[in-house]
Amino acid sequence: MEKLKNYIYGQWVEGTGNGVPLYNAVTGEQVAVSDTEGLNFEQALDYGRTVGYKNLSSMTFYDRGEMLKKVALYLLERKKKYYDLSYKTGATHVDSWVDIEGGFGTFFTYSGLAKRMLPNTSFWVDGDTQKISANGTFLGTHILTPSEGVSVQINAYNFPVWGMLEKLSTSLLAGVPSIVKPSPFGSYLTNAVFQDMIESGVLPEGAVQLVCGEPGNILDYVQDGDSVLFTGSAHTGRKLKSLPSIAGNAVRFNMEADSLNCSILGLEAKPGTPEFDLFIKEVRNEMTTKAGQKCTAIRRIIVPEHLIGDVQNALSKALDQTKIGNPLSRETKMGSLVGRQQYEEVLRKVNILKSETELVYDGKHELVDANYENGAFMSPKLFLNDKPFEKNISHDVEAFGPVSTLMPYKDAEEAAALAKRGKGSLVGSIVSHDENFIAETSWKMASQHGRIFVLNRDNAKESTGHGSPLPTLMHGGPGRAGGGEEMGGLSGLHFFLQKTAIQGSPDVLKAITKIYQQGAEKKFSDKHPFQKYFEEVEVGDSLETAGRTVTDADIVNFSNVSWDHFYAHTDATSLTGTIFDKTVAHGYFILSAAAGLFVSGKKGPVIANYGLEECSFFKPVYAGDTITVYLTAKEKINRGVKGRNIPSGVVKWMVEVVNQREEVVCVATILTLVAKQSPFIDLNVKNVQRMLNGLTESTPVLWGKMSPQQMIEHLEQAVLVSFGEPEAEKCFTPEEHLEKWQDSLYNHRAMPKEFTAPFLPQDGTLPEPTHRNLEAAKLSFMDNLKKFVVYYKENPQAEHMNYVFGKLNKEMWELMHKKHFTHHFQQFGLI
Repeated sequence: MEKLKNYIYGQWVEGTGNGVPLYNAVTGEQVAVSDTEGLNFEQALDYGRTVGYKNLSSMTFYDRGEMLKKVALYLLERKKKYYDLSYKTGATHVDSWVDIEGGFGTFFTYSGLAKRMLPNTSFWVDGDTQKISANGTFLGTHILTPSEGVSVQINAYNFPVWGMLEKLSTSLLAGVPSIVKPSPFGSYLTNAVFQDMIESGVLPEGAVQLVCGEPGNILDYVQDGDSVLFTGSAHTGRKLKSLPSIAGNAVRFNMEADSLNCSILGLEAKPGTPEFDLFIKEVRNEMTTKAGQKCTAIRRIIVPEHLIGDVQNALSKALDQTKIGNPLSRETKMGSLVGRQQYEEVLRKVNILKSETELVYDGKHELVDANYENGAFMSPKLFLNDKPFEKNISHDVEAFGPVSTLMPYKDAEEAAALAKRGKGSLVGSIVSHDENFIAETSWKMASQHGRIFVLNRDNAKESTGHGSPLPTLMHGGPGRAGGGEEMGGLSGLHFFLQKTAIQGSPDVLKAITKIYQQGAEKKFSDKHPFQKYFEEVEVGDSLETAGRTVTDADIVNFSNVSWDHFYAHTDATSLTGTIFDKTVAHGYFILSAAAGLFVSGKKGPVIANYGLEECSFFKPVYAGDTITVYLTAKEKINRGVKGRNIPSGVVKWMVEVVNQREEVVCVATILTLVAKQSPFIDLNVKNVQRMLNGLTESTPVLWGKMSPQQMIEHLEQAVLVSFGEPEAEKCFTPEEHLEKWQDSLYNHRAMPKEFTAPFLPQDGTLPEPTHRNLEAAKLSFMDNLKKFVVYYKENPQAEHMNYVFGKLNKEMWELMHKKHFTHHFQQFGLI
């Protein structure tokens, strides 16, 4: 029987003991053995703190985000084999989709957040700069850096993939190395996914390690700077949190525990309403998805007392119709528990619930292609607690399976009170169309819940459901739920980051944070900042504009253009008792006039105005005042660009508008999209000619079999096709791939060296030269390049077929030629 290997200190290591046998939850057959005996956990943690921390923390947030995306794409291509293993844990196809592709989706989400919102540095400036001196020479701010340690992540058995990737998404993005310790049950699935993560070659050495089996004494070696993340029972979590190594060394500890989550049916949601039907469907789904083995599953069904019978009957019918059995069968809607051990534990909790509450539904399902003896199958069970304020067992005991309890309430006050008797929950839901009921109930129950999910007819089609934690929202809860916080968008990274206050002069803060601070030295040059590519812009690059004297006509004209006829701009007789001495220029006119002063009219790398982040007006500007603008590069943000967009980054510019007395009248931060410098040659005819001057018959080829003349004639043929002389007869790329290929023209990735043109003979032979010599070929090529430029000036809307990229317009042909020329000029060392 295969023994699962562990991945520690950069190698796959097999345990030296007998290990723990792991069984197929459906058939009872043994699948694998997990074993951690003999592993040196102290060495594993030290390896993560040294090698892993050095490699991860030196990467930028942006690059770590790209790393997550690459790993997720690699795993997505191999997902079929993960599904094959997931079925053995008792999970249906839908259960597996939530676990497997939900995990990949978390990586994709955090990758996107990083590339949109995080800096291209290894630290993160948190919050605004604080002015802590009268003259602004002493400032303060905060930076976040990766906590210098390793994260030990202990996961539950119910989500072997998502449980791992959900924690790794934040720790890896924060720059903290991790040791993954899955539950032994289902760890064969975790192991398979982890193997491929390592095989991808994307993760730096030491970034992740895997311990597949019993945890041994691994937590004895955690120390200050390390962190422990635990998902499981509240009882076990509290024991771990109190360990001397954790409590005594100030180790960061995050717990996400099972909880007695509830769902509340609104008072008005009687049978026949959309909300009643939605409620029954949602409760049934939460009882049967993953066979109820979800930390977010509905355990307490809180229903208006006059609707208890209706809900019990409708829910019983819905559960009757739920097919249980082999997850490989298309009929099956609910699989098994993860194993016999879990089955016995759930049965024990069911018997405890029976001691105080009535079992009103105990499904007698016939299994689909399976049997109760070999598999860990359990039919759904519904209890009724008729006195939920007296009988507390429903609020104390959780059966972690397809088990839930009905309980009545009278009004919103009682509904919220019952919800809170769970003593802390991951999620509570309200199914109602009565906004007043929803508001009153949610406010009162919020203090004991990590998330409140509201469902009704308005959001049902797009709702993700009661039990689905989302990467952009916090997953955790107070009290019994553990008091932890996971995910929550970028907030999830804070657990792994050290927050440090930085104090100093504006120039010092600029040097540390890479963000311009008001009062720091400006860098002036003859080149307009808007004529610089993203890579060329430096924080502190500045421009001082000419002055503009504001006139009465400006104020009147702006009122007419904007339709802003506020009295302070138009009626001098109404200014008594105001802060204005006379009619004042509009604030947005000042901002517009400032833009008119600092923009560069000449086409350059600045693509577009991306937004206005903040704007404040400090002093009024009257007719006769002269304004001058200081434009300064404040911050640069790298940006991931997809599809047919020009590769670019965002530059934040500080705009300071002063009057003739050098008084600041307006400060704003504007954002611009700035193009990145293309690595490909420009189609400027003189530039191309200059490069071709270095090409001779004896110029060696660096790759491929082309001669210099064949290369030039090949490029000339591409130029001729681009304006239809001759028109390409067909495109060789399949239609379903065409959009992807056309999109690739816009990125800055070079053409592959070993690409065989589909229109050339398959045996690799090249056409014989058609010009008498290389010089004649170069002359003809340059003549046709000039024709291309003129053609698209006269026919800007023209489109012509390309053999590989399909029908291209002017912009696409220019991009194609830039890449194509660069590719072949590099082939002969001309660049």
